[in-house]
Amino acid sequence: MFPSPMGNLDLDALSGICGSISIACWVVVFSPQIIENFRRSSADGLSLLFLVVWLAGDVFNILGAVLQGVLPTMIILAVYYTLADIVLLAQCFYYRGFTLRDEPSPPESRAPEEAEDNLEGGSTAATRKPTERSYLLPSETNGQSYQTNGHDHHQHPIPHHQQRRHSATSFRDILHTHIDGTHLSPATPFIEPPSPKETRAARSISALQSLLFNACAVALVCAAGVLGWYFTPGSSKNKEPTDDTLAFDTLGQVFGYLCAVLYLGSRLPQILLNYRRKSTEGVSLLFFLFACIGNLTYVLSILAFSPVCRGDRAGHCRPGEAAAIYGRYILVNLSWLIGSFGTLFLDMCIFVQFFMYQDNIYMDEEGSQETVRG
Repeated sequence: MFPSPMGNLDLDALSGICGSISIACWVVVFSPQIIENFRRSSADGLSLLFLVVWLAGDVFNILGAVLQGVLPTMIILAVYYTLADIVLLAQCFYYRGFTLRDEPSPPESRAPEEAEDNLEGGSTAATRKPTERSYLLPSETNGQSYQTNGHDHHQHPIPHHQQRRHSATSFRDILHTHIDGTHLSPATPFIEPPSPKETRAARSISALQSLLFNACAVALVCAAGVLGWYFTPGSSKNKEPTDDTLAFDTLGQVFGYLCAVLYLGSRLPQILLNYRRKSTEGVSLLFFLFACIGNLTYVLSILAFSPVCRGDRAGHCRPGEAAAIYGRYILVNLSWLIGSFGTLFLDMCIFVQFFMYQDNIYMDEEGSQETVRG
C-alpha cells in the first residue's frame, strides 16, 4: 500500500515526492500574501495586471491539462491555482476598487501635514494652520529662533543669579528643541529617538528573525509534502506500457503554450511596478518563495519520468527505445516545463528586487517613525 522505503527511491517515487511538495507549496502560497494585505488593509503592493494575467494562464492551464491528459498532480494544481487567484483578486478589488490600473504610489513615509507644507511652498510657521503636531514654542526649524535679548540680562543684574539664568535658559532650549504638542499627549510619551547604532542592531535582529521564520515555514511545508506522499497509496510497480500519456492533443498543446505565455507575461507587470515604486513593500517574500519552490519541484516531478517499454517483453526496452519514449514524453509536457522554468526565473528577479529595495523600506519606516515623533 505504501511506497518503497526511503533508501530505495526510484524515479517514480522521486516524481511523487516532488509533486507532493509542489502541491503543499501551492496550497499555502497565497496565504502569506492574503495575510499581508489584511494586515496592511491595502493591496497596493501587488500588480492587478499580474493577478489577472496569472488567472487567465491558470484557466488555459486547466483546459490544456485536462485535454492532454497529463499527470493528475498537474490538473489538481491547475484547479487550485484558479480558485486561489480568484480569492486574492477579490481581496485586491475590495481594497483598491474595481480598477485594473497599477498606480505606483510611493510608500507612506510622510505625514499628511508634511505633504501639505510642501504644497504651500514658502509658507512659514506663523502662517500655517496650527495642528496637534505644531510646536508650542517657536524653533529654528520653522523659520524662527528663540533668542534672549539684552533686556533679559538687565533684568537680572545680581551676579549670583547668573547660574540660575543659565539653568533657565538651558531649560528653555530643551523646551523649544525637544518638546512639542505631540509629546503632551499621554499616547505619545517623551522618549529620545534611538541612536543609529541601536537602529542598525534592531534591523539586523529583525532580518535574522525573518530569515529563521521563513526557513522554518519552508521546512514545515516541505515536510508536509513528503509525509503526504509517504502516506498516499502508491501505484503498482508492474505498470503496463501505455501510450495514453504520450499522445499529442492539438488543442491541449495550444492551450498549454498559451498558458506558458501568460505565465511568463504575468510576472512582468509586478517587476515593473516594483521598479517604478523602488520598493517591494506590501509584497510578501514567502509568497514568491513558495512559488519558486513549487515551480522547481513541479518541474522535477515532470522530469523524473521512468519510461515503460514494450520491447520483446513488457518492461524490457530495446536499444534506444527508452530514450525515444522519454523524448516524446518531454515534448508532450514541454509547454508546462517552459511555463514553470520561465516563471521560476522571473520570480528570482523579484527576489533580487527584494534585496535591492529593502533599504528603502527601512528608510521609509524610520521616516514614518520620525514623523510620528514630530
